[in-house]
Amino acid sequence: MADGPFIYRFGKDLRLDDHAGLAAAAAHGAVLPLLVIDPALNDRLQASPRRAAFFCSAVRGLDAELRERGSRLVVRRAPAEEAVLRVAREAAAAGAAWSASYDEAGMRRDSSLRSAVEEAGLRALVVHDAPAVAPEESAEARSAEGPGYRAFAPYFEVWRELPIASHEYPLLLRFTSGDLDGEALPQPREFGAGEAQAAGGSAVARRLFQTFVRERAPQYAIDANVPSEDGTSGLSAHLSFGTISARTIALAVRERLADPFAISEHRLSLRLFLRALAHRDFFLQLSWFNPQTQDSSLQTKMRGFKWEESHPALEAWCTGTTGYPFVDAGIRQLHATGWMHPHVRAVAASLLCFDLGVDWRVGREQWDRFLIEDDPALATGNWQWIAGVGADMAQYPRIYNPERQLRRYDPAGLYVRRWIDELRSVPFEAWQPRTRSSAQLRLALFAQGEYPPPAVDHAVAARAFLRRYREFVSP
Repeated sequence: MADGPFIYRFGKDLRLDDHAGLAAAAAHGAVLPLLVIDPALNDRLQASPRRAAFFCSAVRGLDAELRERGSRLVVRRAPAEEAVLRVAREAAAAGAAWSASYDEAGMRRDSSLRSAVEEAGLRALVVHDAPAVAPEESAEARSAEGPGYRAFAPYFEVWRELPIASHEYPLLLRFTSGDLDGEALPQPREFGAGEAQAAGGSAVARRLFQTFVRERAPQYAIDANVPSEDGTSGLSAHLSFGTISARTIALAVRERLADPFAISEHRLSLRLFLRALAHRDFFLQLSWFNPQTQDSSLQTKMRGFKWEESHPALEAWCTGTTGYPFVDAGIRQLHATGWMHPHVRAVAASLLCFDLGVDWRVGREQWDRFLIEDDPALATGNWQWIAGVGADMAQYPRIYNPERQLRRYDPAGLYVRRWIDELRSVPFEAWQPRTRSSAQLRLALFAQGEYPPPAVDHAVAARAFLRRYREFVSP
């Protein structure tokens, strides 16, 4: 048994380079690459056709890389414990390794699989691969009592000084698939998806990151919050499925920051991008140490706060017809592409939680149907942050004014016109300011079948929410 291969179960870490889990498995022998399509993964892929297509594309790329190294991806469709133990028996494996999950349900599955593998007399390794800095590494530097960080500022102070490991030696890894039988690679159609979707895979991710660093990173500080400029890295889906390592990105950015010839504006942009990457790690460690927050507010004082499950304008929010162009453009971008600009997400989420008073979990589940990225821990952390029930320690929730956000971040209406057909030929001045009682409702702009008036009066709704919030926290 000691001379047998060591199973590596791929999940949301679909690459070979800079891979902490593969490195850990390879330390125990030749790596047998396994992909298990269990009920939990099947459900996640069924939830979003674009997610399923992206995943299948990434899996094809991974299998191609393994075949270049004389191996292949062994695929099994079964519950995880059943599949891993069966493959272990068939291959006389010494153990199994896989990357850690960070959401509550995933962590429970990891624990159950670990117990099953160890009870079978095999070694089980659960490895931190998704974050650039593992939760325990940042927690060791914590001076206060209790595990992990609940505020981002002190976390970032520590994170930016910690060393980041690298596992850049895929050519040194030994792979085997033995004579095991395997099933066909997953295809988008088995999850209800079409083929013509965004391409995944580590080669795509590497090219995307290189293009970002070369062309857009120098202007990140200016363009990142301007949705019409597309100034973000566009790597969220790739990071969520592990087709590129967060460590690779962080190390590359740190290396550029160390360049003595880099101009100050470029340095500022790189620091802000690194901060955004640290924010991702922050939410992963937050969920790692507080898994109960997947469906419960991090702030205990807010756990009894009454959120609504519905609202007359909820359908308008879901379909991008709220009458607030900045928000509606984001929702329509999400439906059309499987992605929404990060700043627009914050404004759209604010409208749902504060103007409509709808539970943040409703918004999270609604977006989960369309997003390519698959990061439940990050989704929860971000939604709770916006809703004022999570790690944002502001005294009061940050409520975005959607009209003001439009004027500030899309002053020429370029982003809105890209996604809202009804407004493409309408002068920007006619979009705002508008209220439900505005005389502009008589314009053709608001005729039947055209762009709607605001579904709620933001000023009135925001004041009402803040009043209810203050009464709850300070009775």
